[in-house]
Amino acid sequence: MNVLITGGAGYVGTVLTKELVRCAEVNKIIIYDNLSRKNYNLFLGDRLVNAEKVELVVGDILDLRKLKKNLQRADVVFHLAARVSTPFANVDADFHEQVNHWGTAELVSAVEESKIQKIIYTSSTSVYGSSDDFIEETHIPNPKTFYGMSKLRGEKHVQRLQKRMNAIVLRSANVYGYSRSMRFDAVINKFMFDSNFTNRIQIHGNGKQFRAFIHVTLLVKALIGCILNKVPSGTYNIVDKNLEILDIVDELKEIYPALEFIFVNQHLDLRQMKVDPNSKIRSYVNFENTKSLREELLDFKQRFAL
Repeated sequence: MNVLITGGAGYVGTVLTKELVRCAEVNKIIIYDNLSRKNYNLFLGDRLVNAEKVELVVGDILDLRKLKKNLQRADVVFHLAARVSTPFANVDADFHEQVNHWGTAELVSAVEESKIQKIIYTSSTSVYGSSDDFIEETHIPNPKTFYGMSKLRGEKHVQRLQKRMNAIVLRSANVYGYSRSMRFDAVINKFMFDSNFTNRIQIHGNGKQFRAFIHVTLLVKALIGCILNKVPSGTYNIVDKNLEILDIVDELKEIYPALEFIFVNQHLDLRQMKVDPNSKIRSYVNFENTKSLREELLDFKQRFAL
């Protein structure tokens, strides 16, 4: 099969590409990315295994003409391209709408005129907003941020394809872990960088807020599982664990015993969300975690050059 990955040079796309080149079922991988984050790390360093499978197309998600042209060469689409702005998810509403909502609408329009057999869209558990309840897949979305709103609108475009092709929406938890194309705005990744290089982290609020998380390698396993297995069209949560922010801090203190931490606005109870990891998709795709959080963080630490 031939695969096209929007946002393929990004944080998740880099790991996904590295694993897809090893799949005998995949003949061609088209990285469709506008390189707006100036992140070229996928294309540097050690040469990928089966690198001849990979082709870069520098293109924007809003360029319908270029999208249509390149989709003619693909059977499957992973739609990863998005405006991600943690922790500023409520800044620049127009940009979130333009990329996450209307960019997805343009892609779906192009898919409708192509030979694409399957589309997998990475959405976010942010569409649920915040809740003190344990969120399951039947929970009605109620996004609280511009980011969450725009991702939910993008979902609706993909879902309209479900009557005519295999269209899968994956609501991913907060992603963390090493990728050659790192993002250090996400909470665990930022904590790791600051712990390793400054020996000090900032905790916003009282630290008792819960968040849902998934390691980038587990998310990639789920994504690849969606093309190697018969996963019905639908909307699924992709979650590994729920952690209190202070739980993460406790693990970091074991790894970095001299770590200092300060609270910012400690009097505030920030929004929280716990999501049921027992998604329906686990009946079709295996992305079980075999490592503890500490093992994952120690692996991350070994990736730092200093």
